[in-house]
Amino acid sequence: MAAGRPSDYSTEKADLICELIAEGKTLVHICALEEFPHYSTVCRWLDAHEYFRDKYAHARRVQADFFADETIVIADTEPDPQVARIRIDARKWHASKTAPKKYGDRIFQEHSGSLNVTALTDEELIALAESAD
Repeated sequence: MAAGRPSDYSTEKADLICELIAEGKTLVHICALEEFPHYSTVCRWLDAHEYFRDKYAHARRVQADFFADETIVIADTEPDPQVARIRIDARKWHASKTAPKKYGDRIFQEHSGSLNVTALTDEELIALAESAD
């Protein structure tokens, strides 16, 4: 059997991974550390262990908050505006993908017209839907 990094699942290891994610570490960074399993192993753990999956989802939401908060620190402390913008944009992007309801772009849809579909009969609704095709 080939030697490698540890791959045995434990709730302690899962908790530590989630704690580091919540603190802003990426899974790629965590899995590169010697004492942690390979990235693909963690992905298999997520598929196999509901406890880990739930904790991981929560850690990702907390990580999105961490990255959003970190943008203020970067804006206040990074002396190079271009570097600050790149770092902030990366964190904003990550937060928007990890927690889209909270940090994603809002999409507004405007409806115009005076058609009240609640007042239509079933036959009228069917005819309207067919005419839209």
